[in-house]
Amino acid sequence: PSGTWLLYLPCTWSIGLAAEPGCLPDWHTLSLFGIGAVLMRGAGCTINDMWDRDYDKKVARTASRPLAAGDISTFQSFVFLGGQLSLALCVLLCLNYYSIILGAASLSLVITYPLMKRITYWPQLILGLTFNWGALLGWSAIKGSCEWSVCLPLYLAGVMWTLVYDTIYAHQDKRDDIVIGVKSTALQFKEDTKQWLSGFSLAMLLSLCMAGMNCNQTFPYYSAVAAIGAHLAHQIYTLDIDKPEDCWKKFASNRTVGILLFIGIVLGNL
Repeated sequence: PSGTWLLYLPCTWSIGLAAEPGCLPDWHTLSLFGIGAVLMRGAGCTINDMWDRDYDKKVARTASRPLAAGDISTFQSFVFLGGQLSLALCVLLCLNYYSIILGAASLSLVITYPLMKRITYWPQLILGLTFNWGALLGWSAIKGSCEWSVCLPLYLAGVMWTLVYDTIYAHQDKRDDIVIGVKSTALQFKEDTKQWLSGFSLAMLLSLCMAGMNCNQTFPYYSAVAAIGAHLAHQIYTLDIDKPEDCWKKFASNRTVGILLFIGIVLGNL
């Protein structure tokens, strides 16, 4: 699913940037983070569905989810969540001590994010802080600690990227959200959405340039950043915020953005 890719790709960026010049990223670490992304994305979905089971019943797109539909009980979902988090912990324990502590620190964000749409019009910002934790964790898994001059701009770029794609995603549900009383950046920005998305995209590109300069990246990296800029510009220009099917198509295309950057990082390192 798209969500798993969008959680995993910032991890790959960080792992790629942390590789030694002339070397490919560490495939063992990439594999561990891939397993972790599947497990933690799944755990996040379980937590989200537990918090939102009463809301999900009222929205056509989510009414068939197992908890909302009554196919499983709350207790069964707790058991399932326990299994997901236990397996994710096994993955985390394969990393160094610094990364174990850093990874565990993200759990509070995973648990509280689903509540944010009840209290703020900016739940997409909290999702960005949650989904891009791998931009910090990937580097520390390779190096043993974070190089903040690289990791923080990379993390910020990921947060800005999430604000782009998840605002687009939120426009699918804005009519239902108004009825059931939940908030989103789609409802906050309304017809000004494209201007906001353009600002977030520019901030993402500038942050990626800063991260690249701080770890001596080369021409292929900046070529990938330029390609991402073109992709985002096309995505925003052609977006129809009132057509859910177009919003979904644009949202899903962000996997290409993440893969483009990873390829640019690998080629830049080589």
